[in-house]
Amino acid sequence: MRRTVIFLFMSLLALPGTALAEQAAMAATGGEGWLKPFAAIAAGIGMGLASGLCAIGQGRAVASAVDAIARQPGAVNRIQTAMIIGLALIESLALYALVMGVLLLFVKWPA
Repeated sequence: MRRTVIFLFMSLLALPGTALAEQAAMAATGGEGWLKPFAAIAAGIGMGLASGLCAIGQGRAVASAVDAIARQPGAVNRIQTAMIIGLALIESLALYALVMGVLLLFVKWPA
Protein backbone atom coordinates (compact mmCIF):
# COMPACT_ATOMS: atom_id res chain seq x y z
CA MET A 1 0.00 0.00 0.00
CA ARG A 2 2.77 2.41 0.92
CA ARG A 3 4.63 1.75 -2.33
CA THR A 4 1.46 2.47 -4.29
CA VAL A 5 0.97 5.81 -2.57
CA ILE A 6 4.61 6.76 -3.15
CA PHE A 7 4.37 5.73 -6.82
CA LEU A 8 1.19 7.77 -7.33
CA PHE A 9 2.74 10.79 -5.64
CA MET A 10 5.89 10.57 -7.76
CA SER A 11 3.88 10.19 -10.96
CA LEU A 12 1.84 13.27 -10.04
CA LEU A 13 5.07 15.20 -9.65
CA ALA A 14 6.08 14.23 -13.19
CA LEU A 15 2.82 15.40 -14.81
CA PRO A 16 3.62 19.13 -15.14
CA GLY A 17 6.84 18.37 -17.01
CA THR A 18 5.07 16.14 -19.51
CA ALA A 19 2.34 18.72 -20.00
CA LEU A 20 4.89 21.43 -20.74
CA ALA A 21 6.71 19.17 -23.19
CA GLU A 22 3.45 18.37 -24.96
CA GLN A 23 2.54 22.05 -25.14
CA ALA A 24 5.92 22.85 -26.71
CA ALA A 25 5.44 20.03 -29.24
CA MET A 26 1.97 21.30 -30.14
CA ALA A 27 3.26 24.83 -30.62
CA ALA A 28 5.95 23.51 -32.96
CA THR A 29 3.52 21.44 -35.05
CA GLY A 30 0.72 24.00 -35.06
CA GLY A 31 -2.19 21.81 -33.93
CA GLU A 32 -3.77 19.95 -31.05
CA GLY A 33 -2.34 16.64 -32.20
CA TRP A 34 -3.25 13.75 -29.98
CA LEU A 35 -3.64 15.72 -26.75
CA LYS A 36 -7.43 16.17 -26.92
CA PRO A 37 -8.29 12.43 -27.02
CA PHE A 38 -5.97 11.74 -24.11
CA ALA A 39 -7.55 14.62 -22.18
CA ALA A 40 -10.93 12.93 -22.62
CA ILE A 41 -9.51 9.61 -21.43
CA ALA A 42 -7.86 11.30 -18.45
CA ALA A 43 -11.11 13.05 -17.53
CA GLY A 44 -13.04 9.78 -17.65
CA ILE A 45 -10.50 7.82 -15.65
CA GLY A 46 -10.12 10.62 -13.10
CA MET A 47 -13.85 10.97 -12.53
CA GLY A 48 -14.28 7.21 -12.34
CA LEU A 49 -11.54 6.86 -9.76
CA ALA A 50 -12.76 9.83 -7.73
CA SER A 51 -16.36 8.61 -7.73
CA GLY A 52 -15.46 5.07 -6.77
CA LEU A 53 -13.07 6.05 -4.01
CA CYS A 54 -15.48 8.67 -2.65
CA ALA A 55 -18.23 6.05 -2.55
CA ILE A 56 -15.98 3.72 -0.59
CA GLY A 57 -15.07 6.53 1.81
CA GLN A 58 -18.68 7.55 2.32
CA GLY A 59 -19.71 3.95 2.93
CA ARG A 60 -17.01 3.50 5.54
CA ALA A 61 -17.90 6.81 7.21
CA VAL A 62 -21.59 5.96 7.46
CA ALA A 63 -20.82 2.43 8.69
CA SER A 64 -18.57 3.83 11.41
CA ALA A 65 -21.17 6.41 12.41
CA VAL A 66 -23.92 3.79 12.66
CA ASP A 67 -21.62 1.58 14.72
CA ALA A 68 -20.81 4.50 17.03
CA ILE A 69 -24.50 5.36 17.42
CA ALA A 70 -25.27 1.72 18.27
CA ARG A 71 -22.59 1.77 20.97
CA GLN A 72 -23.53 5.19 22.40
CA PRO A 73 -27.11 6.19 21.62
CA GLY A 74 -26.81 9.29 23.77
CA ALA A 75 -24.27 10.90 21.45
CA VAL A 76 -26.41 10.69 18.30
CA ASN A 77 -26.40 14.43 17.61
CA ARG A 78 -22.61 14.85 17.87
CA ILE A 79 -21.92 11.73 15.81
CA GLN A 80 -24.44 12.70 13.15
CA THR A 81 -23.02 16.23 12.86
CA ALA A 82 -19.47 14.95 12.47
CA MET A 83 -20.65 12.38 9.92
CA ILE A 84 -22.47 14.98 7.79
CA ILE A 85 -19.45 17.30 7.79
CA GLY A 86 -17.21 14.37 6.79
CA LEU A 87 -19.58 13.31 4.01
CA ALA A 88 -19.67 16.86 2.66
CA LEU A 89 -15.87 16.99 2.55
CA ILE A 90 -15.69 13.62 0.80
CA GLU A 91 -18.30 14.71 -1.73
CA SER A 92 -16.36 17.92 -2.40
CA LEU A 93 -13.50 15.75 -3.68
CA ALA A 94 -15.81 14.15 -6.25
CA LEU A 95 -17.09 17.57 -7.31
CA TYR A 96 -13.52 18.82 -7.64
CA ALA A 97 -12.69 15.86 -9.89
CA LEU A 98 -15.79 16.62 -11.96
CA VAL A 99 -14.74 20.24 -12.42
CA MET A 100 -11.22 19.19 -13.42
CA GLY A 101 -12.65 16.68 -15.90
CA VAL A 102 -14.92 19.30 -17.46
CA LEU A 103 -12.02 21.71 -17.73
CA LEU A 104 -9.93 19.04 -19.43
CA LEU A 105 -12.70 18.35 -21.93
CA PHE A 106 -13.73 21.89 -22.80
CA VAL A 107 -10.54 23.88 -22.53
CA LYS A 108 -9.28 25.38 -25.77
CA TRP A 109 -5.89 23.82 -26.16
CA PRO A 110 -3.25 26.17 -27.56
CA ALA A 111 -2.49 25.85 -31.25
